[in-house]
Amino acid sequence: METLSPEPQVDECSLVEKILESLGENPTREGLLETPKRHLDFLREVTSYPPFNLTTFKNEGGDDMIVQSDIPFYSLCEHHLVPFFGSAVVAYLPTKRIVGLSKLARLVDKHSRKLQNQERITYQIAEELFDAVECNGVAVILRARHLCMEMRGVRKAGALTTTSRMVGAFLEDSSAKAELLKLSNG
Repeated sequence: METLSPEPQVDECSLVEKILESLGENPTREGLLETPKRHLDFLREVTSYPPFNLTTFKNEGGDDMIVQSDIPFYSLCEHHLVPFFGSAVVAYLPTKRIVGLSKLARLVDKHSRKLQNQERITYQIAEELFDAVECNGVAVILRARHLCMEMRGVRKAGALTTTSRMVGAFLEDSSAKAELLKLSNG
């Protein structure tokens, strides 16, 4: 499914070796020999996502809310290059078209698999879905743990950050928002 960049070049690996050296490590010791290549492979993997079509279908049902929750996501904080991860809720109120269910999770991956911040991911998912599908509203809620907050700085392990973006009826209709919150919280 995923297409990754070619093997890291020797000069790219030397950049990671310099980082290791700046940390007081010896990049030629056995345990670190392949680390530069593995680290570059990791960065390429977590910051790339193959293109996909946001498949839609004729809505043969009603205009009831469609909610997909507990969609796991992983990203890298653009400020520290440290992972943050959590789960997403993506909901919309369809009109003429519906989205293939796997596409909701793919949208989350598409926008989280790069150097990011949580607020931007939330916004980008909501805007792309709203623009791509004729619908009455879109809502996206992300809950995440940020290792830049847990491992360094304030060091608050387990703290959850929640962001949301409401568009259309979810912003304007309090009953739609209430239904979404009820469904997304189980």
